[in-house]
Amino acid sequence: MSFFLTKVLAALDEGGDRVLFHSGDGATTYHRARDRLRRLHGGLGDVGTLAVDLRNRPETVLVQLAALLRGATVLMVPASAPAADRLAAASGTTVVTDRPQDWPAGDVRTLADLDGEPEPLNPPETVRLLFPTGGTTGTPKLIRHSGIYDGMAYIFTPAPDGPGRTLLVAPMTHMTGNATVLGALLRHDTVVLHDGFDAAAVLDAIQTHRIDTLSLTPPRLAALLDHPQRPETDLTSVRSLSLGAAPLPPHRLVQALDVFGPVVGQGYGLTEAPMIASISAAELIGHPERLGSVGRIVPGMEARITADGEVEVRGLAMMDGYLGGPEIGAGWLRTGDLGRFDDEGYLYLLDRADDVVVVGEHGTKVPTTVVEHALETHPAVRAAAVFGRGGLLRAVVVATGAVTAADLKAHAWETFGQEHYVPAAVDFADALPLTDVGKVDKRALAQLVTAP
Repeated sequence: MSFFLTKVLAALDEGGDRVLFHSGDGATTYHRARDRLRRLHGGLGDVGTLAVDLRNRPETVLVQLAALLRGATVLMVPASAPAADRLAAASGTTVVTDRPQDWPAGDVRTLADLDGEPEPLNPPETVRLLFPTGGTTGTPKLIRHSGIYDGMAYIFTPAPDGPGRTLLVAPMTHMTGNATVLGALLRHDTVVLHDGFDAAAVLDAIQTHRIDTLSLTPPRLAALLDHPQRPETDLTSVRSLSLGAAPLPPHRLVQALDVFGPVVGQGYGLTEAPMIASISAAELIGHPERLGSVGRIVPGMEARITADGEVEVRGLAMMDGYLGGPEIGAGWLRTGDLGRFDDEGYLYLLDRADDVVVVGEHGTKVPTTVVEHALETHPAVRAAAVFGRGGLLRAVVVATGAVTAADLKAHAWETFGQEHYVPAAVDFADALPLTDVGKVDKRALAQLVTAP
């Protein structure tokens, strides 16, 4: 029997009348979640592969667990994926969704269709999950995971000082959100579920529910830090604020440490390899040179830098492989991230390889993330995103005060002393478009601005 599923069922049994979920539908206790899981399991019946296309709600993870208990392979469908990609990824599967109108054919069910009589549970030996890659063009690759879930069951155990309170804003159908909610369940914690991100709602939840654990992307952290409600919000309950999904501007990390205290850390992972590197507040305090680092490689993983600057990884926290492809085994995975190590083994990410822009007649390679972070150090800039168009840098900036494109170009020149790092054009926006996961959506960004 799967060690992971054994631990999950034990947690649901032992949780009793304590609250597992706070959501828009109210409070759900551990025993109520256990009973709902058994009815979903009974109504699901035998399926081969189940695609979960649900927004953040208790049933999202309960349907996932019900299918795993049936021995099915579970495909988590990203909420932000275009319709064509969702249809392609889930082709030939049974789909459980709260938007059936988006699934014109096949075995499509809603939660109401899965309310059945409980049946005996016969968990399989292992669990099998599929997560699509993050790309949004063409048929996405499907990433196979199994062993990392048993790893979660070993890593996430109840805290000695009692249950905690986790706030989840990332989609549960994304690896980060999925690991967060399952980890909290295994720790016997309470999860406050938000369906999407709203800075004011997050601040209110931290204070109202005394949240002690949450995870944010850099744009969402910036929105929280800059929100006018933040100075009056009691944030003292937070014991762990983890940041990831994209490189964090060092000045924002300094601000986060000042606002939240020595509880802020950063992590680095991929859907293919969720745990690669991490850095804690203790490693940052007194070491300003590490503010741009994502940390040291975690135990059980290895990383190296290729001749062209790309990070490669291998180790225990790896996917099994891509669907239809060979087992990755002990092989190295190219991450698509450019990086470097310092003498102490701390990893610094420079940019996504695809986001590097070749500028000028001599073909200078400019990491756009580096330019973004420089622009964001200007006192009148809240956020910036940079992309390439026609061999030139283009910036979109969210300003907090009076600033011109010429001002920002001059700021970039003063920072770098090289014209290649100075955006050829600077546009202003009220906000940067974000994906459901909380990353800047550069494809949508490029569509916002006109030529040249």
